Amino acid sequence: MASPAAAGPGAALPAGAGTARRDFYWLRSFIAGGVAGCCAKTTTAPLDRVKILLQAHNHHYKHLGVFSTLCAVPKKEGYLGLYKGNGAMMIRIFPYGAIQFMAFDQYKKVIKKHLGISGHVHRLMAGSMAGITAVICTYPLDMVRVRLAFQVKGEHKYMGIIHAFKMIYTKEGGFSGFYRGLMPTVVGMAPYAGFSFFTFGTLKSIGLAQAPNLLGRPSLDNPDVLVLKTHVNLLCGGIAGAIAQTISYPLDVTRRRMQLGAVLPDSDKCLTMVQTLKYVYQQHGIRRGLYRGLSLNYIRCIPSQAVAFTTYELMKQFLHLN
Repeated sequence: MASPAAAGPGAALPAGAGTARRDFYWLRSFIAGGVAGCCAKTTTAPLDRVKILLQAHNHHYKHLGVFSTLCAVPKKEGYLGLYKGNGAMMIRIFPYGAIQFMAFDQYKKVIKKHLGISGHVHRLMAGSMAGITAVICTYPLDMVRVRLAFQVKGEHKYMGIIHAFKMIYTKEGGFSGFYRGLMPTVVGMAPYAGFSFFTFGTLKSIGLAQAPNLLGRPSLDNPDVLVLKTHVNLLCGGIAGAIAQTISYPLDVTRRRMQLGAVLPDSDKCLTMVQTLKYVYQQHGIRRGLYRGLSLNYIRCIPSQAVAFTTYELMKQFLHLN
């Protein structure tokens, strides 16, 4: 990555400015990733809620499809029902996005420096490691967000984020209760994050190498660095999200069912990753079980990843990270 540019193109750095910018590089990278994650998830929050309801076969909506559920939720719970659990999502997604994007940049450097691996392979490795790191650090918040999103008006077990934390801790085995479903999450996150970063990075490098004038433009903070135009960023991010989701989706379904735990009547059938995969497959098959809600996930994930990568690229320029 090129050195951060000065405040204005071609302007000279004052004494100590370069050191100061390097000192705050991690913080600025953290903020850029957090903002990117929040923008992406806010864009698709209603689709996230519907996906959770369908994946775990909520009895109020299990007979409905994606679009009919999107229409049914506002009728039953009001339009704010589409954003249920979004408060916990925002609390989780800022550190999640921040850690993931920041870790990706750092892992790339470490892998290239210490293992001598560069190009497409190191993007895949760094993306997988960054995704796993972010998931482990923020998993309890994801657990609480899923519990809140699964609730239906009139049947609330949790009164809010803090109450959900207290209930899970006291009723489900202390801290271990917050990490129910972690294994399928980690196993699924490796290919998801890996292929997401890999696909986006590969499309970006190929695009800028093959058609720099058509697809690229100079970075706002460093005219020596070429970045993708905004609409091309959106397209590349969307493609990356679609490919990554297709590969990892059955493990996402497994994770959700394990996270919901005691909330589901068949929770005793979903205690381990392998047990849950088998149970969902035997009960509902592939299309209506392991891949239930995938069409919604395409609608949700493509714009989500597109906004995430595009916002991160723009924040990198705004915070002089190029």
